[in-house]
Amino acid sequence: MNDPLLAPEQNRPARPMPSIEAAADRRGTARLRPETITILCVFGLSILLILLSRFVSPALGSWEQVNTVLLLASFLMVVAFGQGLVILIGGLDLSIPALITIGGVLSTYWIGATGEGSWYLVPAILLICAGIGAVSGLGVTALGIPPFIMTMATGIIVASAALGFTSGTPRGASPPVFVDLMKADWIGIPLILVFIVAFCLLASALQGRTSFGRRLTAIGSNPVAARVAGIAVWRSMVMAYMISAAAAGFAGMMLVGYANGATLRMGSDYLLPSIAAVVIGGSSILGGSGTFVATIGGAVLLTTLSTVISALGVPQGWRTVIEGSIILLALLLLRENVFAILKRRTTRQ
Repeated sequence: MNDPLLAPEQNRPARPMPSIEAAADRRGTARLRPETITILCVFGLSILLILLSRFVSPALGSWEQVNTVLLLASFLMVVAFGQGLVILIGGLDLSIPALITIGGVLSTYWIGATGEGSWYLVPAILLICAGIGAVSGLGVTALGIPPFIMTMATGIIVASAALGFTSGTPRGASPPVFVDLMKADWIGIPLILVFIVAFCLLASALQGRTSFGRRLTAIGSNPVAARVAGIAVWRSMVMAYMISAAAAGFAGMMLVGYANGATLRMGSDYLLPSIAAVVIGGSSILGGSGTFVATIGGAVLLTTLSTVISALGVPQGWRTVIEGSIILLALLLLRENVFAILKRRTTRQ
């Protein structure tokens, strides 16, 4: 019974205190979150693969080799970031190889070895790539074209334009600013690794900590519900395709600085790995879930695997078979369903 002499707050019934067992259960559930386990497994597999590679060759597993793996993985991280945003909304960006090529080709033609005008030409090239991504996004959202068809068509058009622009043979040289970014050191650490760490922090915050990232997750989970909730679905989806295209164009610039030139096929090796890195990182290919931190682990794992197989001197055909088999095995082991099944079995026992 309420006491009229007490304040209203004091008359409220006391909330039951959570028991120690319930609190421990919640903590255990938090520790067993599939996203957390996936991230730990992906990074653990990457470290284990690097350590085991010393049994293949003494040169592998050294600090220099780790630097090389991280350097090669940095291209895939940048590309996979954009691909991950598109997959998060339930789409797929197949125009990435063409955009990597156009980013590299335009930087060698327009900036070149003199490096003049880098401060405005680099943003201009990224804006061109983002504009191409906007075309893909508008085709998907406004015209209702399936993402893989729209982005494949965009990629074919851009690749054909690059072929006509270069007459089949890209010319020009790498801009000095790109070469410095890829070759310079900072207190003994490759400058590109410092840059990639900053990039990963910003990209992870954009995807996981901002309202934009949460809107993309909501759209990938249920676009109808997201629209009813007041989210501008088409605008967010177009932005995701624009960021993916700009990231691919920037990866093309990085490759130009690393390889000191551009080719028309410089982006062809990054389409399937970019999708695999995202999916190995635990993201759903149907959209609605995923973290960029886990995608980073997927990129490092794939690059380490490719480096070890190359060191073994395996023929190209068998390399593809081995890489595909290991990727399939990793996907099966790291799928959320596997952890859910194991968790249910543990609970029953």
